[in-house]
Amino acid sequence: MSSTIATARASGYRGEVAIFVHGVGSTAAIWDYQLEAFADAYRCFAVELRGNGVPNPEAPPETITREGFVADVLAVADAAGADRFHFIGCSLGGVIGFELWKRAPSRLRSLTFAGSFAAYPDSETYVAGVIASVQAAGTMEAFAHERARKLGMPPGRRTDETIAQMACKSVPSYIASTRATWTGDYRTALSGITVPSLVIYGENDRVAPAWMSEEIAAGISGARLECIAGAGHVTNADAPEAFNALLREFLSSI
Repeated sequence: MSSTIATARASGYRGEVAIFVHGVGSTAAIWDYQLEAFADAYRCFAVELRGNGVPNPEAPPETITREGFVADVLAVADAAGADRFHFIGCSLGGVIGFELWKRAPSRLRSLTFAGSFAAYPDSETYVAGVIASVQAAGTMEAFAHERARKLGMPPGRRTDETIAQMACKSVPSYIASTRATWTGDYRTALSGITVPSLVIYGENDRVAPAWMSEEIAAGISGARLECIAGAGHVTNADAPEAFNALLREFLSSI
């Protein structure tokens, strides 16, 4: 499934459409556990956001924005023939969920936020620190080795997947994605979200700790808040069975 910019990994041939969106350091492959698990009941699409080395050549850095990411998601939804869809986003993916609600609320059937935030504290300083670390590392692979240690991954989860996904991005694209990830502020939008919403966070997430998910859940009327024990920032990969059970129960209840 592809458009001018966006591509997606896909699974399933029946049921409602579920669209999964990865974080700034991941690619669509981070959702492979979910694509396999939910193919029995949903048509699943894991979007490969612009700036991940696909398509080749990469999108210009100036197009790597929250608005551009929303266009990627909607391009996949349109290609799938989905007027409405369930949206599941991790970290940056959750931020895109907020931006989707702002720009195309009628397209959303439900929202799931994993390891995300409505507004990141002192975001400009945080962005500057990440960019400085990337530049000091020299290559995305070197930076990925450093960044992976900060994600709170559980013992036994291999870091090579995370490093490979981060290393496939170019430095200019990653810097543009970094700015898009951390600088939005959707706190005033929370009370207006009216679709069923699930908010998940990892017990050991040091990038987006519990209070950020609690803020989202408190702001959205009727939102469900869940913690996954032992997981870090990327709950869907850190604890896929627990994540899948929560998501399946939530989607089935709608």
